Amino acid sequence: MAVGPDYQKPVVLAPSKWNSKASTQAPRLGDWWKNLHDPVLDQLVADGIAASPDVATAKAKVRQARANYASAGGVLYPSLDGSGSYTRSDNGSTGASSQSSLGFKTQWELDLFGANHRGVEAAYYNMEAADEQLRGALVTLIGDIATNYAQLRGVQANIAIAQRNAASQRQTVALTRNQLQAGHISQVDLLSAETQAASTEAQIPGLRISYATYLNNLSVLTGRSSSALAAVLDKTRPIPSVPRKVSAGLPADLLLSRPDIRAAEREYASSTASIGQKQAALYPGISLSGDINTGGAKIGDLARLSTIGWSFGPSLSVPIFNGGKLNADVEAARAARDQSFIAYRKAILTALSEVENASVSLNQNRLRVAQQQRIVSNSRKINELTLDQYRAGTKSFIDVLTAQRDLLNAETGLAQARTDLVLGYVALQKALGGGWNGRIDVSKPEIVDGPTGPHFVRPAIPASPATDTRPS
Repeated sequence: MAVGPDYQKPVVLAPSKWNSKASTQAPRLGDWWKNLHDPVLDQLVADGIAASPDVATAKAKVRQARANYASAGGVLYPSLDGSGSYTRSDNGSTGASSQSSLGFKTQWELDLFGANHRGVEAAYYNMEAADEQLRGALVTLIGDIATNYAQLRGVQANIAIAQRNAASQRQTVALTRNQLQAGHISQVDLLSAETQAASTEAQIPGLRISYATYLNNLSVLTGRSSSALAAVLDKTRPIPSVPRKVSAGLPADLLLSRPDIRAAEREYASSTASIGQKQAALYPGISLSGDINTGGAKIGDLARLSTIGWSFGPSLSVPIFNGGKLNADVEAARAARDQSFIAYRKAILTALSEVENASVSLNQNRLRVAQQQRIVSNSRKINELTLDQYRAGTKSFIDVLTAQRDLLNAETGLAQARTDLVLGYVALQKALGGGWNGRIDVSKPEIVDGPTGPHFVRPAIPASPATDTRPS
């Protein structure tokens, strides 16, 4: 028997389709990053799962929750404690005498109104929530690794674009200098060419700062040193390509695929059980206790030629007056349950919103990439034709500078569009709850202790140095 509300999983009415017109075909969320076909990214994810501080913290919380559940279950059973003593005395006149005793004491709380059972129930739900939070940490970790990796490759592409355009613009500076010496142009044209080339080169330091930022972010996420990562990531690779077809499944699928939603639902269940735990304190409590003791002059006499005493009986405790504390505790537990339920509903709304946003971003960036590709193709042709016409004297130098600047902007825009396309894909997989399909071993602690049984302990604080008594 137990008091308090019994938990019932809430019924959630999810939309039947996505407002963003995302495909409702069932997605393949396991190992989704491998669809980008980038072996470097695959290795980074594997490194992160093995060494990420966030994942290690989540695993430790799982171990803690499991231990708390085991501890909570212990109160359902009787306890048994033993005690013993032996004394020997000699007063000189009557000679030596000895006395031995041995005793056992047991106690069992009957838990008539389910306080302990509700506590075990709450601990069980907390344990399940910790498992889901570990899965959620993996979803976040993999998404963050893929995001920073895509941004790093995007910056790397922009550095190459800036260097290539700067080199081309420096060639134009040399051409302009020759034209100036021949008297065909003015000093202003030369200064304009040098300024444009310098402006392009000035973008590179800022890009290198961004590159270092993403590199160091990946260092934290994967648990690897930045120097070790640089040896791999400094080798240029293209921005990953997104699969042509990406599905989002049904909105209702999020209730099963998103670990943060499942964790919020388990926390709501735990807070419901806690109400009954607090409410049980309003009712009487009954415990059974007993003890047995034996004593004798010799250890061998215990339980045979010794005195034996025992007692056994119930004890009753009834709350009579507590200044309203117990009722206030119940009300506080109900308020905490409300907060958990609100957090659960918010997690669902947030998940739906994230999928919608990521789906729109993915679809629109596909269009953007296609448009930028056409712009880059046209800009390259315009740049080549303008330079040829400038040499032939049919185009002004302003036209050359404009064509070069437009080409740089077009190529930079294409690299950013490709990066944003990958980011949209990553965001969608993360919003859908895509993560790690492999097994995660949570049993191994981060710190392995040596012998922890009885042993001598060294002082934790070094002793103060001896006072120097030598004469000054």
